[in-house]
This record gives sequence, structure tokens and C-alpha cells, in this order.
Amino acid sequence: MPEPVVIGRDVWKLYGTGDTEITALRAINIEISRGEMLAIMGPSGCGKTTLLNCFSGLDEINRGQIWLEGVDLHSMTDRAKSEYRARRVGFVFQAYNLLPVLSATENVEMPLLIGGLPGREARERARAMLTELGLGDRLDRRPSELSGGQQQRVSLARALVGHPAIVWADEPTGNLDEGDSRQVTALLRHLNKTYEQTIVVVTHDATVASECDRTLHMRDGQFVS
Repeated sequence: MPEPVVIGRDVWKLYGTGDTEITALRAINIEISRGEMLAIMGPSGCGKTTLLNCFSGLDEINRGQIWLEGVDLHSMTDRAKSEYRARRVGFVFQAYNLLPVLSATENVEMPLLIGGLPGREARERARAMLTELGLGDRLDRRPSELSGGQQQRVSLARALVGHPAIVWADEPTGNLDEGDSRQVTALLRHLNKTYEQTIVVVTHDATVASECDRTLHMRDGQFVS
């Protein structure tokens, strides 16, 4: 059995205080194995994105413990969390979050440059990853010159170019038509198998979930059977 790369024990997340307090996550217990592709499904507002933000270290929790690759997230300083995310974590979002003034290559190489990789090596790795994702003829195009599916592939390339241990994908096919959605889902699965990266996909799409190793369902901030 592969070792768990993500562990959560009795994780709670609350927003507000007093009468306005909202429980976004309640008593979450989870283990995600290295190399697993996991889908998390549930209705809007059930806590899926909150879970992603808390388990990736973007947001604090109120109670419980989270370990990433054996390191207690709570014990890390804000700077250590930021450095860890830069080195070991990738993010894919529904809205792509590409910088419109940069080319596809420049968007993908940015996290490598921030991480201290020399410019020439960052450029080569960015171009190689984009080519692997079928965008070898779109390397110098800006996001406005790309289709939605192509923009999401650039987003995928940016998330994966540093070979992170964990990739968190929040509704990665939510803005795509059926054909592009199938392509992006197949790419996620291909990259998961090729690089043995752990990928956690928050999704409403049962077709996306069917490509994953396991699916967990959420309702009212907790997992349900």
C-alpha cells in the first residue's frame, strides 16, 4: 500500500463568531496515498473548496491536524508554508488564473523562476511541458489567443512543470465544453500515471470522478457514504 502523502485528523474550519458562526468543515478524517488521483464531489457550498484551501495551507483550520508528506502543517511558519507550496504543490483552478500579458511559455515558467531556476532552464522546461500537453504550436500565444481548453492546458502545465508532489485542482473542467473537459480529464490522468503525482480534484462532474481512483462525497462540511 503506498504511503499517505496527505493526512487529516478531526479537521474543523469555522467562519464568523457567535450567532453568525458557520461550520465549513466538521470532523474531517482523510488519508490520500502517494500517486492517488482522488475526486471530491458534493453540492455547491458543501465545503469542497474550503477543504482544498485548508489542506493546501492557503487557509488556517480551527481544530485538528493536517500532515503533508509527514510534516505537520500547523507547525510551519507562513514563510515555510509558502516555500513548501512553491516547491511541492501545484494548483489548477476553474478560472485558469493566467496572466493575460504573458505568453503561454511565460505563464508556465513563472513558478520555476520564482523558485530560483535559471532563466534558460525554466524556459526549456516550460516549453517541454507545453509541448507534452499538445501546445507546441501555441508557445508564444497569449491567453486571449487560446481557446478555453487550451488555456486550461496552460494552467495544467504551470501546475505540473515543477513536478510537485501534490496537485490540488478546483473544478478544473467547470468552464469547458464536453470535448475539452474530456481532454483535460484524460491529461490529468495521464500526468498522474506518468509522474506518480497525487492529484485531488474537486468536481461536480461525474465523468471526471469516474477517471479517478476513488471518490469521496461531501455534504454540510463532512464526508458522507
